[in-house]
Amino acid sequence: MKILFSALLLLTMAQALAGETRIIDLTHSFNAETVYWPTASGFELEVDFKGTTDGGFYYEANTFRSAEHGGTHLDAPIHFAEGRQHADEIPLERLIGPAVVIDVTSQAAADRDYRVSVEDFESWEGDHGKLPDGIIVLIHTGFGKLWPDRKAYMGTAERGAEAVAKLHFPGLHPEAARWLVEKRSIHAIGLDTPSIDFGQSTGFEAHRILMEQNIPAFENVANLDQLPEKGFEVIALPMKITGGSGGPLRIVARVP
Repeated sequence: MKILFSALLLLTMAQALAGETRIIDLTHSFNAETVYWPTASGFELEVDFKGTTDGGFYYEANTFRSAEHGGTHLDAPIHFAEGRQHADEIPLERLIGPAVVIDVTSQAAADRDYRVSVEDFESWEGDHGKLPDGIIVLIHTGFGKLWPDRKAYMGTAERGAEAVAKLHFPGLHPEAARWLVEKRSIHAIGLDTPSIDFGQSTGFEAHRILMEQNIPAFENVANLDQLPEKGFEVIALPMKITGGSGGPLRIVARVP
């Protein structure tokens, strides 16, 4: 596995240098408008120094503050499964590799509480063949185009614990999560909404099913409309926080 992983990295670098691929940024920028869960602290950037120093040269430095779970970010398995991997423990092989896009934009446009079903995955497989082992699955709901309008994107712009009940956005049905862990062998999953579970979830079953199997999730992923349904690779590198339940994520796709 390590040999294959090293070969993949070398091939990716060589092709990128040769201009044979496009690199698509799948990350929303972190700033004051970044969308966070209603109960989480938002992103803050404090200027420590900006200007000319006493030594006569220009210098900038900042301090940032952020909850782990906000903006484009990683959910480590420990987030919803006791004893599973923290952010710094996830093997890189799960975060870098071939990926596919499951397009449910029409379903989500008709129902903002839509939950991606087993049938959606089976429909993709009907067109493209069985999901390969070790694949990274990205779910395109179309909600990424609503970023960073919190009300449009999440269903409410309100903050605090009371706002959680007012969240409305698509997610993954628990039955589909169970199908993925029992019938397929994926490395990671991501989507263009604030949570793998739909906004009205109270039990977060999809999270729990996936993360019990050490499957990490990527949330608030950007620009999924720029990707093909298959035939590309993803590099998803989170901040390596020791003991972290997640963290800010820089995710890109390499498209031939």
